[in-house]
Amino acid sequence: MGSRRLAALLLLLAWIPGALAEPLRVLSWGGAYERAQQEALFTPFSESNGTPVEVQRYAGGLAELRQAVEAREVPWDVIDMTRSQAMAACDEGLLQPLSPDLAAPAPDGTPAERDFMPGAIGDCALTHTLFATVVAYRSDAFPGRRPTRIADLFDQRRFPGPRALQRTPAVNLEWALLATGVPHEELYRLLSTPRGLGLALERLDALEEIHWWEDGETPVRLLTEGEVVMASGYNGRFFDAMISRGAPIEILWDGQVQEHETWVIPRHADNPDTAREFIRFATSTERLVALARRIPYGPARASAAVRVGSHPQSGVDMRLHIPTHPLNAERAITKDETWYARTLTRMDDYFAEWLSARQARTGEASAPPAAADDQPVAP
Repeated sequence: MGSRRLAALLLLLAWIPGALAEPLRVLSWGGAYERAQQEALFTPFSESNGTPVEVQRYAGGLAELRQAVEAREVPWDVIDMTRSQAMAACDEGLLQPLSPDLAAPAPDGTPAERDFMPGAIGDCALTHTLFATVVAYRSDAFPGRRPTRIADLFDQRRFPGPRALQRTPAVNLEWALLATGVPHEELYRLLSTPRGLGLALERLDALEEIHWWEDGETPVRLLTEGEVVMASGYNGRFFDAMISRGAPIEILWDGQVQEHETWVIPRHADNPDTAREFIRFATSTERLVALARRIPYGPARASAAVRVGSHPQSGVDMRLHIPTHPLNAERAITKDETWYARTLTRMDDYFAEWLSARQARTGEASAPPAAADDQPVAP
């Protein structure tokens, strides 16, 4: 009798999609971004082939990946990673190479290599979207005036109040030099010199009361709760707070730093074939359009960019909120990801040493991350 029941149970499970399938383990960024991914990518992928998707969260960086690859115990099958870090990880042998034929053609048959933006198809990474790190501010903080340029981030006389900045050299250094009058085209050449680094850090050091954040939801919380008046952060997170929660904040597009976001497969991943299947699915024109309708990050494919429409809940035209829109991109900085990939460790160490000295002097600490309820793993 027991064997019959076992056989019946196994037969039943065989008919339940995904009941016996090995889950795809994805490492992503949490918050509003992950909620958009869940609706546009993860749930549709599971529905299409019965593979459950388990999502874990991180705040970027390569330290955990290095340790996992070295131990040959990698707990993720696919990682959502910035391109500068993906390039560095690829150079270190931490990622599996991706076939240039991995991505699907456009709906009209245009080959992927012609449909994706230049540089999107890399040796170990495939760009899916372009996001921006921007400054946002409370719209009620400065009666009668509002910030219009990135230099206003550093002007605490005209725009008084605490700031929130990411605990990283990236973007902060570029903005600091822009605020001193350095032209866009000279930023990375100057940052390659001790003089340029010193100039940037001196400008940052002049700011009073900085809340340093690491988790992407933290600057949104600090702004909406009134703990700071201006904050750096990801344009999609600020958009979500403005549209979904009615937060009294606005985005300053001047000086936005644009960067590619990619899919990668770590070395020694348990399910690389499923990971490749997911990447092909998630970078299709249809899925990139679905994602851009939920969070305003620019699709990496031309065939997707022209199809972006309205936000499914609010009806807001998402094209006006994407970093690459001409009105938003007029004074944008394109992050030099090759430069960062080459200098990543050195810049991180240099910045950490400076920040440690500043915090010892000022008593500043990193802002606590957003509450777990604000960052559901599977919303």
